[in-house]
Amino acid sequence: MTPGGTSRADRISSGPEIGQSPPTPALQIGPRLRRARLASHLTLEDVARLTGLTKGFISQLERDMTSASVASLVKLCGALHISVGALFEPASTSLTRSKEAPCINFGGTGLHEVLLTPRGSSDLQIIRSVIEPGGGSGDEPYGLDTKTEVAYVLEGELLVALDGEEYLLAEGDTLTFSAQVPHAWRNPSKRHRAVAFWILAPSPW
Repeated sequence: MTPGGTSRADRISSGPEIGQSPPTPALQIGPRLRRARLASHLTLEDVARLTGLTKGFISQLERDMTSASVASLVKLCGALHISVGALFEPASTSLTRSKEAPCINFGGTGLHEVLLTPRGSSDLQIIRSVIEPGGGSGDEPYGLDTKTEVAYVLEGELLVALDGEEYLLAEGDTLTFSAQVPHAWRNPSKRHRAVAFWILAPSPW
């Protein structure tokens, strides 16, 4: 107790003293922990089993409803295969101008492709493909070492062969599938080009 019967804890909770700057708000790490867990394809139960922490505590931490000790954070980051420092890195924002998007070449014929997301991005990759009539990925199906692939047709048509089925996508259509399933695609038109966006999560490269 301090003179006058006021404890130090009371004075801290009542706000900063005159002449002092207000405390810096704590960085919210919950959303980053949740993104890292989902990127590792782990459930709350999985992380609880790996760390010895309770599912309820981890859930509250992901929603920034509680705080964690250093030891708990070390356990969580170890289970999620990230560094503790990654939780406190400033959020990055990247702008890719249409004319500045780098060209890429993953094979195929009759294609002009550009990468719309940063090269170092691990969470997501977006590719824009301009596909000439008859062009495409080639006859041999392929799979990718990532979880989800999305094809969105902006212009023209796209024929996707996937797991023994063929899907003819028209302008505005979206196809979502497992990227690991062998697939191939092409522009079936003999006269008109197609423009498609490929979204891969997480990024395979």
